[in-house]
Amino acid sequence: MSTSIPGMDCCPPLCCEPLDADAANAMALRLKALGDATRLRMFSLISASGEQCACDLTEPLGVSQPTVSHHLRILLDAGLVTREQRGKWVYYAARKDSLDELSLFLDPNAVVS
Repeated sequence: MSTSIPGMDCCPPLCCEPLDADAANAMALRLKALGDATRLRMFSLISASGEQCACDLTEPLGVSQPTVSHHLRILLDAGLVTREQRGKWVYYAARKDSLDELSLFLDPNAVVS
């Protein structure tokens, strides 16, 4: 039994051309990193503010500093954020190129700047 969206006979493909193996692996890594609710919230906090100090993420997320560090490492390894050390503080910012790639993957008609 298949489910369908009312008013749609079929769903358009997510992207315009099939991904090669390397591109599929890179996209899967990003999507997998965002597939965790804590990381998704963390990424949204970083994206919304432009940049965020790791020390300021524990309270809004309600998790410990080691947990924040663990999740930030996964976002960094997936290429979703950048890391900048400023003295003893570490600041993270969303990578615009990764956001653009995700947007285009999910919506090939998306306008990215």
